Amino acid sequence: MTHAKIAVGLDIGTTKIVAIIGKETPHGKLDILGTGTAPSVGVKGGVVVNIVQTMASITKAVQHAEAASGMTIGSVAVGIAGQHIRSLQHSDYITREDPEKVIEHEDILRLTDNVHKLVMMPGEEIIHVLPQEYKVDGQGDVDEPVGMFGGRLEATFHIVVGQVTSIRNIARCVKNSGLELGSVNLEPLASAEAVLSEEEKEAGVVLIDIGGGTTDVAIFKDGIIRHTAVIPHGGNIITQDIKEGCSIIEKQAEQLKIKFGSAWPGENKDNEIVSIPGLHGRDPKEISLKNLSRIIHARVTEIINAVYTEIKQYGHDQASKKLIAGVVITGGGSQLKHIKHLVEFLTGMDVRIGFPNEHLAGMEAKQDLNSPIYSTAVGLLMQGIHSRGDGDMAVINDEFTMDAMAVANDLSDLIDVSQENPTEEAMAIDPLTEAVDSPESSKETGEEPDLTDEAALDAVAKRKVKKRSFVDKWVEKFTDSILED
Repeated sequence: MTHAKIAVGLDIGTTKIVAIIGKETPHGKLDILGTGTAPSVGVKGGVVVNIVQTMASITKAVQHAEAASGMTIGSVAVGIAGQHIRSLQHSDYITREDPEKVIEHEDILRLTDNVHKLVMMPGEEIIHVLPQEYKVDGQGDVDEPVGMFGGRLEATFHIVVGQVTSIRNIARCVKNSGLELGSVNLEPLASAEAVLSEEEKEAGVVLIDIGGGTTDVAIFKDGIIRHTAVIPHGGNIITQDIKEGCSIIEKQAEQLKIKFGSAWPGENKDNEIVSIPGLHGRDPKEISLKNLSRIIHARVTEIINAVYTEIKQYGHDQASKKLIAGVVITGGGSQLKHIKHLVEFLTGMDVRIGFPNEHLAGMEAKQDLNSPIYSTAVGLLMQGIHSRGDGDMAVINDEFTMDAMAVANDLSDLIDVSQENPTEEAMAIDPLTEAVDSPESSKETGEEPDLTDEAALDAVAKRKVKKRSFVDKWVEKFTDSILED
């Protein structure tokens, strides 16, 4: 029996955690079966700093998605970000024993495996190895070498590297929440999957995903990923600046940013004032909108200038590397008023806001997902579907181990997730970031947190995948190491 391709995307962000269950329609669109969102507690700057709290938040989001879909989630595609992510370029080659035989897919896998053997800095692990150009016997500009004759197969790779401890912590949170880690994907690549067209990738485009804790950058040219970077600032740092500059509490700063904030200070007049209720019977505080926009403008300019530095590092000034399609902004930060015009001014490039609606079916019932906030989650869902074979289900109805769910529920009961987060009303109207934690980047200790609920790790049965990519092998390696602990 052939099943529809069903997958689950799990976006573990700094401000929110989103779980999306979906399947592919016969027309190649995504039919969303259920979604769940929970405030993110225990994550700062895209990095897990409290495993127990993060597990409780993941459990809450997953339970909401399961209730909406009537299904039980088994395997998930997880996104990874954070300032520990870096990228590099590398060229490698293999020599084939018999040049008279055509190049096969196994030769490309052997070349890719060679790249995975590269020695990284202590504490780092390769996440993605993305081929760019191939050469066969010195002949360059080869898009697909399979089927060609040649003795020397060479390729240029874009390698994404991250810290082992951060990756292991995410894996442990997912496993201890009663879920199976299907794949780990770089979040800017997932966002690009959701909001960029093939024409834009071919012409040359910059994707800027402004999240709560980080701003992710991905540059495409000739349909190939050319550069990735993570800027350690996002919407939360803007909220923090407003909080300190206006001497108000964080909740008020967040709402002020959403309702009256602007990245362009020129539009506000000096006499435009908004009154903020005082604390515990104190007199209301009057805030100048012009002063508010100046605070926002300064921080957003800093973030965009950091992004533009990455664009220049790629080599945008060269004629062969020119990014004709310009810039696409997505993420919660893209909903800040006039940010499009500011990016156009600072970069001199065409700018548009990226929405994931192009890939969604039946939007009349899913208008909430038609927002840049969910770009990463939708992209993870798409990557999960594409990496899955027919009949390889990410959702199970009656086969889920109840012991694992019991452990997850116990964790959710132990942690009051809502006590450190905005109200439900605030979250519902927050188009930028649901500010929860301080935006200050946390320092990684490099130590593995001590967990007491190891039973959840054994409660999930390992999934047997028919076709294993290098990402699957990488995930399996980390899963095995976790199970051995």
